[in-house]
Amino acid sequence: MFEGFCRKRISTRETVINLRQGGDGPAILFLHGYPQTHVMWHKVAPLLAEGYTVVCPDLRGYGDSGAPASDDTHLAYSKRSMAQDQVEVMQALGFEKFAVIGHDRGARVAHRMSLDHPEKVTKLTLLDIVPTRTVFASIDREVASDHYHWFFLIQPGDLPERLIGSAPDFYLEWIFSRWCNTPGSLTHKACDEYRRCFDAATIHATCEDYRAGATIDLIHDEVDRVRQVTCPLLLLWSETGTGATYDMLSVWKTYATNVRGRALDCGHFLAEERPAEVVAEIQYFLGEAE
Repeated sequence: MFEGFCRKRISTRETVINLRQGGDGPAILFLHGYPQTHVMWHKVAPLLAEGYTVVCPDLRGYGDSGAPASDDTHLAYSKRSMAQDQVEVMQALGFEKFAVIGHDRGARVAHRMSLDHPEKVTKLTLLDIVPTRTVFASIDREVASDHYHWFFLIQPGDLPERLIGSAPDFYLEWIFSRWCNTPGSLTHKACDEYRRCFDAATIHATCEDYRAGATIDLIHDEVDRVRQVTCPLLLLWSETGTGATYDMLSVWKTYATNVRGRALDCGHFLAEERPAEVVAEIQYFLGEAE
């Protein structure tokens, strides 16, 4: 995986970020989702590295990146803090402006980055998310069933940490088998990496990520409720997942000024289930003149 890429560790103000970098040309920052690592991009990153500089980091608390201590505010795992890490990473690598592609939790970090650092993000691609604020404002039986883990992972104390930590491999396999609609698309090598990195520290940090999503992130979103993403936005989502219960383009047009996108015939893990389609969509999108 990631043939021709180099590994780096970049110190930011609050933690250390592990990443892989490859290719040459305009920069693209890839941000992964839960419960994965940067390895989720292993099918698409090498193809895009043929024309771009591709940077694939682990978010704070995930993979081999650092996991800062948190507290009852959950600010350490707010999307604002997680986005700031990655802006500092790109600055350290010499990139003042770059495209951002995010999946799942990484897409939420990317969304926040585009609001906090609009001068940095040239184009934004979000894979398989409904805006956090919209989800919490539209909870019904169907949405709650689809997002059951949101409410499990935010429980206080160490309840989810203890339950997940008692059988982490079982928990990961349970998620992968239910969120993936394309048998064999999650490779053994990739899944071995996801399992390797899913230790007690990561389990806690990822719970903090979700706790932040239900608390401090909503405060930040409320403050910015009238602000919009101003760079071009490409949306891709699963036609059988959560996005299928929303009018995705209409929803995101209330959050961004220039939106396009479509559903893909796959489960939640678009970049691993439909890599050729994802690459084609991104290449076309990034190749267009603004």
